[in-house]
Amino acid sequence: MRMILPSVRARRDVDRALRNFFATYRTVEFRRFVATICRFYGVRQPTIEWYEYLDWGKGAGRTWDDGKIGLVHPENWKRGRKYNTMRQWIHTVHHEFGHYLFWADAERKADLFADNMMSGVNDAAQKTRARQRPVTRVRMVGQQRSVARRRSAVG
Repeated sequence: MRMILPSVRARRDVDRALRNFFATYRTVEFRRFVATICRFYGVRQPTIEWYEYLDWGKGAGRTWDDGKIGLVHPENWKRGRKYNTMRQWIHTVHHEFGHYLFWADAERKADLFADNMMSGVNDAAQKTRARQRPVTRVRMVGQQRSVARRRSAVG
C-alpha cells in the first residue's frame, strides 16, 4: 500500500513549525502544524490535550477513540527522561497523528507514517551541501588516473 504524504516542502514547513514549538512553546507554531496536516488530508482538527506525563511516565502520546490526542508537552519532555531529544518528540507527534488519520492496523501504520513524514526533510539539505564540494584538481583538468598501475620490476 502506498501512503500519500505532503510534498517535501510542506513536510519541511511542518518540521520547522514543530522545531520552533519545541524551542519556544508558542502555540501558534503547533497550530500551524495541525492546520497543515489536517488541510492536506481533509480531516477536521483534533482536540489536543497537553500533559506532564502519560502512562506513569512511560508513554509520550495517546490517541483516544473519540479523536482526542494527548501529548506530553515539550517542556515536560525535556526533563525527567533519559532520551529526551527533539527528534524523538517530533516522531511521537507524527506517530499520534498517524493514529488519528489511520484507524485500521493503527500501530504499524502510525509508525510508518511517522517515519515517512520525517524522511527526506533533512536529506535534501545534506545533498545540496554535498553537491557544492570544491572541484578537485583531477576533475578540473579532466584527466583520469589509472587505477591499476604496472609496477616496474625492481632488480
